[in-house]
Amino acid sequence: MQEYNPQQVEAKWAKIWEKKKAWKVDLKKAKKPYYNLMMFPYPSAEGLHVGNVYAFTGSDIYGRFKRAQGYDVFEPMGFDAFGIHSENFAIKKGVHPKTQNAKNIAHFRQQLESLGALFAWDHEVDTTRPEYYKWTQWIFLQLYKVGLAYKGKAPVEWCPSCKTVLANEQVINGKCERCDSQVIQKELEQWFFRITKYAERLLKNLEKIDWSERTKASQRNWIGKSEGVQFSYKVKDMDIHFEMFDSVPQTFMAQTFTVIAPEHPKLYELVKGTEHEKSVLEFVEAIKQKKAAQKFDIEKEARGIFTGRYIEYTPAKRLLPIWVASFVIADYGSGVVNASAHDERDFAFAKKYHLPLHPVMFPEDPIEAEKVKSLEYCYHHAVDGVLVEPAEFKGRNWSEVRGDIVDYIERNRWGKRVSQYHLRDWLISRQRYWGPPIPIIYCKKCGTVPVPEKDLPVLLPFVKNFRPEGTGKSPLASVPSFVKTKCPTCQGPAERETDVSDTFLDSAWYFLRYPCTDIKTKAFDADILKKWLPVNMYIGGQEHAVLHLLYTRFITMALNDLGFVEFEEPFKKFRAHGLITKEGAKMSKSKGNVENPDDYFKKYGADTVRLYLMFIGPFAEGGDWSDKGIVGMYRFLNRLWGFVERSQGSSEASLESLRHKTIQKVTEDLENLRYNTAIAALMEYLNESSRASKGSKKDAETLLILLAPFVPYITEELWKMLGSKDSVHGQPWPSFDQKLVAEKSFKLVLQVNGKVRDVIEVSIGISQKEVEKKALSSEKIIKTLQGKKPSKVIFVPNRLVNIVV
Repeated sequence: MQEYNPQQVEAKWAKIWEKKKAWKVDLKKAKKPYYNLMMFPYPSAEGLHVGNVYAFTGSDIYGRFKRAQGYDVFEPMGFDAFGIHSENFAIKKGVHPKTQNAKNIAHFRQQLESLGALFAWDHEVDTTRPEYYKWTQWIFLQLYKVGLAYKGKAPVEWCPSCKTVLANEQVINGKCERCDSQVIQKELEQWFFRITKYAERLLKNLEKIDWSERTKASQRNWIGKSEGVQFSYKVKDMDIHFEMFDSVPQTFMAQTFTVIAPEHPKLYELVKGTEHEKSVLEFVEAIKQKKAAQKFDIEKEARGIFTGRYIEYTPAKRLLPIWVASFVIADYGSGVVNASAHDERDFAFAKKYHLPLHPVMFPEDPIEAEKVKSLEYCYHHAVDGVLVEPAEFKGRNWSEVRGDIVDYIERNRWGKRVSQYHLRDWLISRQRYWGPPIPIIYCKKCGTVPVPEKDLPVLLPFVKNFRPEGTGKSPLASVPSFVKTKCPTCQGPAERETDVSDTFLDSAWYFLRYPCTDIKTKAFDADILKKWLPVNMYIGGQEHAVLHLLYTRFITMALNDLGFVEFEEPFKKFRAHGLITKEGAKMSKSKGNVENPDDYFKKYGADTVRLYLMFIGPFAEGGDWSDKGIVGMYRFLNRLWGFVERSQGSSEASLESLRHKTIQKVTEDLENLRYNTAIAALMEYLNESSRASKGSKKDAETLLILLAPFVPYITEELWKMLGSKDSVHGQPWPSFDQKLVAEKSFKLVLQVNGKVRDVIEVSIGISQKEVEKKALSSEKIIKTLQGKKPSKVIFVPNRLVNIVV
């Protein structure tokens, strides 16, 4: 018998497939187009680890499954190679990112080619190539033309380690999502995309797209819609009005003081020339320094100072003192909020600074109501809370009065019904080197001028000293040959924008470029996109829920509004995969627990690695890597090899019922990405088939077709071993007969006084009379009854019988 040698088998078929261009799809002539996409990798390391291989394998299996069902599957691959990830890795290695990037991509590609996936390498994209980022810059210009790209001064999140600003979505629990450093705030002029204009559409469309529910929940939470009332109040003795949002308008009559953010642009105007100016400005500076030094907990350290100013609070005809409060965020809402006794943070702040509180909602229990009245604790968001003000709503419950209260506020013209969102505009400026230059020119005469489209791309120059200096300027600012240019409008001297754009802009549209890589004159072709887009299936990491996945939706919606694409959602279906861990911990180089797939490819072959990764746990959850586990999977493939060899020429009858049940199980599991249970069913099928003296050729063929999406190399080799001239990957997906998968018997549970005493196999549809006869003849039941006669027999058809004595 010939032994299974994965290295020989995989090298042989990789060469044949490459020569035949086995997976190539004619994008123009395809009759049943199916776009199967996985998130392309950052080549920000020397190679992939098994966690990366896990994601790509799961996606490829689904693509192969769809191909076997008759679809023309387009499964492209590329590299998200710009950005901080890649630049930081190059800095660590002491190599220029352009050099390091080429080296990394070469190894990544070699690893990906080893996987035996359907990758359409003739449509590869690399975001660092000018022919790609030319169109990234073009997209920026389209958004700029319609006011969706703008430059503004704002407090921004700054990573002192990466030495650049971050988008809000890139700050996780106050830390940089890339390097885990504590971020600080700086006030800088930056480029933004007006994603907030799309907040409501981004939220509403979540209802109609077929995505993982946890991903949709993450986006809903991040968009953070709050419905409430927008009030507008005048500052006493000043020509200043503040708009304030209240998400809990039921208790608006409880408001007794106003809090304003330390960074609010109107704050200086409030205190200028007053006795409070010096103390307030000193307080504000101290808070800013504490935040900058990362020594301030906004939640735990609520600090404040009186401004000497008051709000004219018209609903209650009283003046509310305006306090600067450290916990108010300048860019959330208007940065000014009226505070009351029915908010925990406001309550604690008022107690600390001896500010007045005026409860207007109380519990029904009179003893508890007295405690609230005497300000013993904060009573808030109480479903059964009873209002005492306004007088028109006295006695009504907090939970049911909201709509009427809002109507009342609008009738009195104190405020209006509005929605507010947590979502902030997308900050795309980066003070780094490794990225596409933002295509903007500054002219003293003409102002801000977009680079003409005919002059794209604005090439990223080779800069020897590319390391960020943390000055708030990109390294490009120190390159006169790049900075100095001519104004496209007046031809006078001008300067280029020196920031580069966020790497998430590169990946926000790459799926549109994949099918159009051979087109040089435009970013994408309308006819090709109409045929292939939106993407049918997208698989990727849940960690990108409010970054990449939100940005792709925004860019697609904007391009749809501008008439460039006919759809507003990029992906019909998205599924988040799980994580591969090692001894319970996420794989990372810093923890030293990364497993290099190359080692396992060499020892066991890519098929074994693919199959083991999919068996390790549910695909949506992941699992824990174990060297013992992969050995078991290698043994399984050796058993498969031996079974097929024994099955050659065998005409022995196949296990028809089990064969059809296995086809049904694997088909349903693959459609729902339940790879581990599909593999378990195939293992059982192999075990049962192997019990026959030689094994049926029909069973062997079915096994190979069902296993082909998981292990493409060995199944191709064994298919040839069975004497077939064509490819196993060209076989149609097998169907199953409903009659043969229908169960003919079931396991009947036998109970005595509710306790299980035996389980027997009986025919489906068995009558109660027959059941009682079989139950009472069971040795275990006879022993339990000890001669006692049943007083009652309870029968649940096709499930159980309970004998009562």
